[in-house]
Amino acid sequence: MTNIVDPHLSPDYVPSETEEYMSTKMLAYFRQRLLDWRDELLDESETTLDSMREEGGIQEPDITDRASAEIDHGLELRTRDRYRKLINKIEQALERIEMGEYGYCEETGDAIGVKRLLARPNATLSIEAQERHEREEKVKRDD
Repeated sequence: MTNIVDPHLSPDYVPSETEEYMSTKMLAYFRQRLLDWRDELLDESETTLDSMREEGGIQEPDITDRASAEIDHGLELRTRDRYRKLINKIEQALERIEMGEYGYCEETGDAIGVKRLLARPNATLSIEAQERHEREEKVKRDD
């Protein structure tokens, strides 16, 4: 298990394709980015939960208002569920950092790439593997 010690990253540091792939500095950057993302989602999720608690049960006397409130409640629940799933994926990415597996495709073992990880820090597949999965899914849907 790798113990990533955050070197003092400058606030403007962004990993590049030209530096050593998954260096300690790069791993520290992605670890911090994932932790910040997770904290942001947890805060938003808690705000949503607090909002739902404050509203209590849906007790609108007008049927249209009640329907609107139920739709809003359903959207909040779906958003909260999406956050829960995303937080789980972020936790898995953090575990991959600790295990020394972060940044490599779980299917092929190839490097995922800095650009892809900057766009999607919780990515587990290289672009090629992801495209292959998407093509296979499309074939399954078309059958």
